[in-house]
Amino acid sequence: MYFTFGFQLVGIVTVLSLALYVFMGIRVGQARQKFGVPAPATTGHPDFERVFRVQANTAEWLIVYLPSLWLFSLFVHDYIAAILGIVWIVGRYVYMEGYVEAAEKRSAGFGIQALATLVLLLGTLVGIVWGMLRIGPLF
Repeated sequence: MYFTFGFQLVGIVTVLSLALYVFMGIRVGQARQKFGVPAPATTGHPDFERVFRVQANTAEWLIVYLPSLWLFSLFVHDYIAAILGIVWIVGRYVYMEGYVEAAEKRSAGFGIQALATLVLLLGTLVGIVWGMLRIGPLF
């Protein structure tokens, strides 16, 4: 099957998104040791809890973000999808750094990644509907 360079970029962005998530998981393990919170506990020291919540919240968003990223690349535009994916990664990184420092500092990063996800999700819907209007229903 033939893919354009744009799909390869979306693939790279997908790998980078998952690498960021793996990095967050490593930070959770480090925080467990640093703050003495043995597995399977998810509560304890507030600094550990913030690191843990970053990873858990990111897992919750990956479920919406990754399918939206790929669907947008198929139904709207692959290069724009890759750019929005980079915006999502930056937003998640800003979220991570802010939240680890203090829960009140997570909002900017959250807003960035939420907006990127919303554009991907709604853009996909618009792209699908637009395509159906242009070519008609499949049956």
